[in-house]
Amino acid sequence: MNKINYNIMLVEDDPNLGILLKDFLSLKNYSVELIADGKVAFGRLTKFAFDLCIFDIMLPSMDGFTLAKSLRKFNSNTPIIFLTAKSMQQDKIEGLKAGADDYIVKPFNTEELLLRINAVLRRTASNSNLTENISICGFEYNYPLQSLRVRDIHYKLSTKENELLCLLLQNKNCVVERNFVLNKIWNNDSYFASRSMDVYISKLRSYFKDTSSVEIVNVHGKGFKFLVKE
Repeated sequence: MNKINYNIMLVEDDPNLGILLKDFLSLKNYSVELIADGKVAFGRLTKFAFDLCIFDIMLPSMDGFTLAKSLRKFNSNTPIIFLTAKSMQQDKIEGLKAGADDYIVKPFNTEELLLRINAVLRRTASNSNLTENISICGFEYNYPLQSLRVRDIHYKLSTKENELLCLLLQNKNCVVERNFVLNKIWNNDSYFASRSMDVYISKLRSYFKDTSSVEIVNVHGKGFKFLVKE
């Protein structure tokens, strides 16, 4: 059995679901602290460091949105995933504005939650590299400078191009959902925002058109995948 690598705070007031998720993640070698109350969770967060937090939205004492905003006031780095029974897009947008890195709507498959946890932790781990040049498969990318060099061609990226490429690269070889990208970068998932995103995806594709080692592909009905053939 692999050693435990990450500590997770799980805040869920449904005891059956909470215990189920804790047991499942523990079997996957995560260390999980289960808390059923928002204020109690906040108290723990001010004293102990966690690698990732999973918050239900409807909680006693302090709801998940308020808990996330409170955490972000003194800790901007700990990733947050929301578990929510609410499927309205406005609720998802509100969650991202509160500082969430992802959200998953109940009911959900535990394996899907595990994949999302792993994806968020990969993004978090890769953030430390964003202050440096990333060289991979014949291209160099510098997030702070908004700079991309493919072969001998240098591109100065716009802000939207830079944020989009960063998000895709952080999730390389994994599907990134359309709505997640829209809410994360455009802060809404309207028709016009969706068309704008497609334009930026096309522009990024054009930068990599002369290399066979990188491809941005559409995953029908889901989103995009940044394929890197290392």
